[in-house]
Formats: sequence, structure tokens, C-alpha cells
Amino acid sequence: MTGQLHEPGTGAPRPRALILNGGPHKNGSTAAILRSIRARLETFSAVDWVDVYDLDIRPCRGCLACRPDKRCVLPEDGAHLVAEKIRAADIVVIGSPTYWGNMTGPLKTLFDRTVPVFERIDGRFPEPACRGKKAVIVTTCAAPFPLNLLSSQGAGCVRAIRTVLDGGGFTIVGTINHSGASQRAALGGPVHRKAAGLCRALAAV
Repeated sequence: MTGQLHEPGTGAPRPRALILNGGPHKNGSTAAILRSIRARLETFSAVDWVDVYDLDIRPCRGCLACRPDKRCVLPEDGAHLVAEKIRAADIVVIGSPTYWGNMTGPLKTLFDRTVPVFERIDGRFPEPACRGKKAVIVTTCAAPFPLNLLSSQGAGCVRAIRTVLDGGGFTIVGTINHSGASQRAALGGPVHRKAAGLCRALAAV
């Protein structure tokens, strides 16, 4: 694994996990599902949590100076910080509410700024830079089931995040597409069971 730590006194490796909360609400449905995942990840990994909305991130200006595998040349900001966290992580969990069938704007801006972390482009075809890493995608959608499965709803957000992770060569162990999030209801047992199952897959060697 990329950034293994070791349990004190055991020598047993512990993977590094990074959770990116791409939603604006720290107590919203997306954050609640991510916290459920974090509680389980902490039993076998070192977990870092980033609230993307708290970061100062300038938009990508398309200068291509970062290609094929350099750091972004814009002044130091939150994108540089998260880029290094992604490089060091063995596991990445990305959560976002669904906005117009897509991820939130700040999360998309972050991904635009971290392209060379995910793939190396030196010639005609990009090469994945994150093979061997695992990922989980979480989205919450205002639409009720089964409308959240439409590409214009939650499925579109999952697809957009998957495009980034696929480009990086991540192994995506699963997704959560939670419907009816606008009702602000407490998360039910099925969501927590899905989170637990995904974490078991992440823990598997």
C-alpha cells in the first residue's frame, strides 16, 4: 500500500484513508453517511477528513504547466494540500450531494486542480497514477427512490466522481446513492449496513 503506518508494538501495517466531504453541510446527510464510514474505517486505518467547502481553492486556468506529473503552479492553496493527501492515501472516500445530476462545484474545482495526482499525461494517452488504491463513492439526492437512479439525479453524481477515480486507476469497491435526502430524516439501518459492507471490502487484502 502507498502510505502504510504501523500499530505501535505490533509492526502490523495500517492503511491511510482520506475522506473528502464535498457537501456544504457538516451535519447534513452526506456528512452523516461519511461519519458512519469513518467510524468503521478507524478500526483498521488512519483516517484523515477534509471538508472541501472549508478550503480556499482557485479554479484551474488550463495552463497545462502541471503536465505530465508536476505540482500545480498556482499560488499555494487548499488544492495543493489535498493533492498531497490523495498521493499518501491508500483509501479515498468521496461524498457529495447531487447538484444538477453532478457533484458540487467546490469538489469539481478540487478535482480540476489535482489532475496530475490522478493521471500522468505525457503523450497521446493518460496513464493512471493511483493503481492499487481503493475508493468508495457516496452521494445524497433529494429525489425519492427510484428517481435517484436516473442519470439526471444521484446516478449522475456517482458517474461524475467515478470518471475521476477511473482515470486514476482506483478500484471502486462500491457506492451509496441515498435518496430522499431533502426530507432530513435520520439515516436508516440499510444505509449503515451498506456502509459497513463497503468498509469490510476496503479492509480486505
